[in-house]
Amino acid sequence: MKLLILAGGFGTRLQSILPETPKALAPIGGVPFLAFQLEHWIAQGINSFVFLLHHQADQIERFLNQSKAELLRNCEVFSLIEPVPMDTGGAVAYAIHKLGLEGDFLVTNADTWLGSGVAELTVSRAPAMAIVRRDNASRYGQVKFDDTKTVTAFVEKNAVDAPGWINAGIYRLRADMFRNWNGLSFSLEKKAFPDWVKQGELQAIALKTDFIDIGVPEDYQRFCRWVESGRMDKLCN
Repeated sequence: MKLLILAGGFGTRLQSILPETPKALAPIGGVPFLAFQLEHWIAQGINSFVFLLHHQADQIERFLNQSKAELLRNCEVFSLIEPVPMDTGGAVAYAIHKLGLEGDFLVTNADTWLGSGVAELTVSRAPAMAIVRRDNASRYGQVKFDDTKTVTAFVEKNAVDAPGWINAGIYRLRADMFRNWNGLSFSLEKKAFPDWVKQGELQAIALKTDFIDIGVPEDYQRFCRWVESGRMDKLCN
């Protein structure tokens, strides 16, 4: 199944420590974060990638070109540079339009490490969202769902520390769900997902796995420490 990778954001939260580097290429012991991601996605059976780019796109394309001889040697790789920032939903719709995509595909964030999820989404039906449970979900906001694993609501981020299920940042979607796109930018999280919830269509795929969003300095540094200490296997269990 094709994997669309959202890698066009400005990375504003991480710019305080990595002002000249896109989040996807944040160095982990001298190795770009994206190299770890690609190796992990390939190990889960993905060999077709579409990178959705905008900010600092040239750096990511340079890395992809350098990786084609080894890491990506058996993979199909496309990249698209948005003419203007399209947000997450607009980026996906733009790719569908430009590449003529049909049927189902996966979408994920370039800056979110997830120990598993590809296999579980491959046997789900679109639209589906992977979720993970956090002891403190206040930073992310919560995903509510019923006994049939149908998403019923999203709870906004708040200052109250409480456990809950959160959006894990990987989805199974379908091209025809974007057929009415008007060419403008829009957010999957703020627009598309709430619409699909109202229609009773969005499924929650609960994962018991490691999750880390390196988009904030403290979690980026935590990921660095795990890798440097040789505990990479902890991220994959």
